Amino acid sequence: MNRNNVDLDDYRAVLTLVRAASFRAASEELGLSPSALSRQVSALEARLGVRLFDRDTRNVTPTETGLAFARIAERILNTALDGMAEFDAHLSARSGHLTIAGLPSVTAGLLPGLLKTFTAGHPDIDLRILDALSGSVLEAVETGNADIGFTAGTISARSRLAFQPLFDDEFVAVGAPDGPLQDQRPYTLAEITQMPFIAMAEGTSVRELVNGACLRIGIRLNPRFEVSHLATAGALVAEGLGITALPSLTLPVLHTETLVMREISDFGVRRRIGLVRRSGRSLSPAAGAFLDHVRTVRFRTDLRLPGD
Repeated sequence: MNRNNVDLDDYRAVLTLVRAASFRAASEELGLSPSALSRQVSALEARLGVRLFDRDTRNVTPTETGLAFARIAERILNTALDGMAEFDAHLSARSGHLTIAGLPSVTAGLLPGLLKTFTAGHPDIDLRILDALSGSVLEAVETGNADIGFTAGTISARSRLAFQPLFDDEFVAVGAPDGPLQDQRPYTLAEITQMPFIAMAEGTSVRELVNGACLRIGIRLNPRFEVSHLATAGALVAEGLGITALPSLTLPVLHTETLVMREISDFGVRRRIGLVRRSGRSLSPAAGAFLDHVRTVRFRTDLRLPGD
C-alpha cells in the first residue's frame, strides 16, 4: 500500500462525498461525472488498502476508516487554504519581510517619510532597518542581508549591484548662531576650512566629498575634530567648538533648530543619493512594492536657508 501517494484532490473528493452522501451531488460540487468520482475513490481505496465507503447502486456510507480519513482531509484542506491565502498575501505584498540598509543620514533624514507613506498602504509588512556606512550598505545588499540599500555615489565597479540615482544632496555649512557663521551670507570653501572645522571620519562618503572639494580648489583640510557620527558633529557645533560642512539630508539628525546653515558658494559637487539592489536578482514582492513606492516620490533636492 502507498499511503504517501494522496493529493489534495483525493482529500477533497472524500470529504465532499462524506458530506454529500451521494456520488451525484458530490460529483456536481466537484465538477466531475459520478463515474469519474467513483473511479477516483476506488483508486484511492486501492492505494490505501482500506475501504472508505460502503456503497451499492443507491447508497454510499462512509466507514469508520472513511470518517477518520475525512476528519484528516478537513484539517489538511483548511491548512492548504490558509497557506495559499498567506502566499497570495505575499505575492500581493500585503505581508512579508523587508530589510533596508542605508547611510545614517538616509535612515534618519529620508526613510521616516518614505516609510510613513509606504506602511500606510502595506501595514502588515515587517520592516528592518540597517544603518551603516557606505561600504557596509553595499555589502549587506550584495550578501542578501538587505533587500535594498540607500547610499551615496555610484557603484560602477561593482558588477553585482545596480544603482538607481534618486536626487543630488547639496552641502551646506553648519554652525552655532553666535559662531563664525553668524553673518547671513554665502561662504566660500576656503573661508569655512580656515575656521575650526569638525569633519566626518575618513572613509565616510561625506568626508570623501569634502576632501575632493578641497582638492579641487587646491587647499588641504586640517580639521580640529574628526567624528564618526553625525549626532556627535552636531553636538560639537552646538557647543560652539567649530563649524562643519554636511549634506542637507543629514540636517534632521543635528536638530538644526538651534543652529544656522549657510550656503557654500563654491563647493562644486553634490552627494548623489541613490537606491542599490542586486542586479539580475528578482526582488521579493515586499521589496518590489517598496521600490515602486520610491519611484512615485518626488524628492525635494533644494534646501531653503535662512534669508532665501
